[in-house]
This record gives sequence, C-alpha cells and structure tokens, in this order.
Amino acid sequence: MAEILFAILVILIVLAVVVVAYGIGCYNRFIEARNEFRNAFSQIEVQLIRRYDLIPNLLESVKAYLKHENETLTQVTEARSMAMQGLKKAAASPGNTSLMNQLAQADGALNASIGRLMLVVEAYPELKANETIAQFSKELANTENLIAAERQVYNDNVMYYNTMTQVFPANIAAGLFRFGSAAFMEAAPEKKEAPKVKF
Repeated sequence: MAEILFAILVILIVLAVVVVAYGIGCYNRFIEARNEFRNAFSQIEVQLIRRYDLIPNLLESVKAYLKHENETLTQVTEARSMAMQGLKKAAASPGNTSLMNQLAQADGALNASIGRLMLVVEAYPELKANETIAQFSKELANTENLIAAERQVYNDNVMYYNTMTQVFPANIAAGLFRFGSAAFMEAAPEKKEAPKVKF
C-alpha cells in the first residue's frame, strides 16, 4: 500500500513539474513573441517619424507658390500633428486595439491631406518642375514603401503572437498570465470614388 501511495505521489510530482515547466516555457515564448511585435512596431515608428519630419520641409518648399492655398497647407499641418499624437500613444502600447485604430485613422487623414496637397502641386507647372519639391515627393513615396514593408513585418509578428495565445493548451497559460490578443496595424482605408463621366 505504501508503495502504491509513493508511486502515485511520484507521478503527481512529475506531473506538477511538467505542468510548471510547460507554463514557464509558454510564459517565456509569449514574452519573446510580444517583444518581437513591439520591436517591429518600433521600426514602423522610425519610418513614420521620418515621414512626419519630411512634411514641414515639403510645406516650406511649396508655401511661397501656394499663398492662396492656405487651407490645404493648414490641413496638412493639423493632420501631421494628429498623426504624431496618435503615433506617440500607439508607441506607448503597441498592439492596443483602440490606439492602433486611432493611429490608422490619423495616418489616413494625413495621407488624404498630403494627397490633396500633391493634387494642388500638380496644377502648378512651376511647382511640378521644382527639383526640391520633386525630391521631397520622391522621399515621401520611398518612405511610404518602407512603412508598408515594416507594417507587414509587424502584422506577421502580431499574427504569430496571437496564434500562440489562442492555440490549445497554450491559451490556458495565456489566460493565466493575462496575455491577450494584439491588434494588427491596418493601412488607412482609401476612399474610392467612382469616376465621374461627362459627355
């Protein structure tokens, strides 16, 4: 009888050690995955700041030509400010659904205002031919491509982290250690309008 109790006790101890070891392993993997997507977000942050830093120089370059387009210039400036605030909040808690949505909306508003500015620039041949403005436009386009690439890396890391926290039995450990899902960073949706046809 004592041998059976001893064997049961040994089995229970072994099971407890296995469960604790598994829990520690899960915890460490969750931390690693969370750090990976946070690091990926910091790379997005670098590119967004680069873009935000380019905008004042672009505005300064076109300001002399577009004195009567003050509203467009003001919209870009305000949108840039909102996007910078959104980035600052999102950087404090990458993966937070609400903050990531706010950043996407602010970034979308900035993209729309820059798009309007570029349409205005296109209407002025002397601006279109200006080398400095062309260089800023090219830099902005390159930065957008870098942002898109970094966004993909971030989203891949978030998907890996979310999958880890949702699969069984790791989801039990995720719940115990309070590892929730992280939000993807979506590109700001572009409003598509049907082309207007005039006869």
